[in-house]
Amino acid sequence: MTLLLAAGTAFWLGLLTSISPCPLASNITAVSFLGRNIKSPTRSLLNATWYCLGRMLAYIVLGVLITKGLLAAPSVSFFLERHANQVLGPILILAGMFLSGLLEMTGLSADLNPEKLVGKNERLTALTLGFVFALSFCPVSAALFFGSLIPLALRFRSPLLLPSAYGFGSGLPVLAFAFFIAFGLNTTGQFYDSVTRLENWAKAATAGVFIAAGLYISAKYALRII
Repeated sequence: MTLLLAAGTAFWLGLLTSISPCPLASNITAVSFLGRNIKSPTRSLLNATWYCLGRMLAYIVLGVLITKGLLAAPSVSFFLERHANQVLGPILILAGMFLSGLLEMTGLSADLNPEKLVGKNERLTALTLGFVFALSFCPVSAALFFGSLIPLALRFRSPLLLPSAYGFGSGLPVLAFAFFIAFGLNTTGQFYDSVTRLENWAKAATAGVFIAAGLYISAKYALRII
């Protein structure tokens, strides 16, 4: 896998995160809140952009802290160089099981009220909302970020590019919603319904790919049977 393909995978993981129930609800809440009194389409889209940047910043900070910390340890770095593929296989299988619902995690979501974060500066408020909402992990987003993106970032030693791609993917639907709201389109509800339907097959398809890839990598590098 090349770095470009890894970045595309990270973007897809972020997009998949954004259409999961918990992050999707947070994104819709934030967009509605930021655009509630804004008549200018430009300001609405600008605030959504700052929100997206806030999400990217949160994942970059986490990515740098985690990957730099792990790679700084010589023993960890040596282990990753020798056994990265052996570890990646089981991780992909577990991530696929979380996505498919075969495994579940509880207690990781947070209920955040944007009213508590609002300030006079619209751009700073949007950036803060994006940053804080990104850190409000729910089971699916935690599995995708910690179980899939971080191992990928470690594998390619990319603490900036891959978390950035993931963050952009997680905030991209916000820009789409902001566009619909800003220009007064009447298809926002239909778009939301389409996104929620997309979630079902996207999660199932990605889970299948993760499990299949994990089984193949495990069979080739860990079990050495192919």
